[in-house]
Amino acid sequence: MVGVLPREDKTAAGIGVMLLAVALFTCIDTSAKWLLIAGLPALQVVFARYAGHLIVALLVYLPQEGRAALRSQSPKLQFLRSICLLGSTILNFLALSYLPITLTTTIQFTIPIVVTLLAIPMLGETVGIRRIVAVCVGFSGVLVVTQPWGAEWHPAMLFSITSVIVASLYFVMTRMLAGIESNATQQVWSSAVATAVLLPFVIKGWTWPSDPTAWVVFCGIGFFGATGHIAATTAHRWADASLLSPMFYAQIVFAAFAGIVVFNTWPTIYTLGGGAIIIASGLYIWARERKVKGG
Repeated sequence: MVGVLPREDKTAAGIGVMLLAVALFTCIDTSAKWLLIAGLPALQVVFARYAGHLIVALLVYLPQEGRAALRSQSPKLQFLRSICLLGSTILNFLALSYLPITLTTTIQFTIPIVVTLLAIPMLGETVGIRRIVAVCVGFSGVLVVTQPWGAEWHPAMLFSITSVIVASLYFVMTRMLAGIESNATQQVWSSAVATAVLLPFVIKGWTWPSDPTAWVVFCGIGFFGATGHIAATTAHRWADASLLSPMFYAQIVFAAFAGIVVFNTWPTIYTLGGGAIIIASGLYIWARERKVKGG
């Protein structure tokens, strides 16, 4: 088994690779929305995302770690974590079937806020009144984005909001597994569980991509998923997490670009305004957490 690679002080490179990872995550959503518009079933698109991810993960990690990459020290928690990631992806892709990519991306920005709340009962973390207020402010940003009282409201927003909750559970369980599981095991398990669970549901009503472009996007979505997560892991080995966390908010720029160029949809003033509120509250929570930990 290959030893764990040591941390290195490459802050600038780490930030650059993290931005690359965020861009690749945007490519996942863009590819998913494109395939859904092209008529592929939602579950099949999710399957392509994880099957491709699994292939890349096995090609990368098996030569390095052999069968050790397949063995989990906490299989029940690892399985539950993988199911949460799968559920979040399904819900997010369903939301993308109806909503602009900038809107779903903005709602996803509330994940750090929800993780902060879930960490209290699940991880026993103490959250002060200032961060609780920041959480409330962040949720007000969600209300601005979704406008449940107005004409802009769409029921598919519930898919996106539920996706945030399930994804937050995934991240909390990832924290629980920190120091227990290697990155290789987590990458292989999360993609393998999703692929195995979805296969029986997609095999009967399988729909092949209809043209070369669809084939490229269909094959690329899994590649984007795997390389995005590998890039994020590499970035965290090169730079402190406290420096990398804000890089996720660059995704709104990438999502807006993809929405305009690929789908000819522009972000609304409510998406931009609510997004600014969510980002501000998320950055405050990040800053408070860094201060409490002495970062």
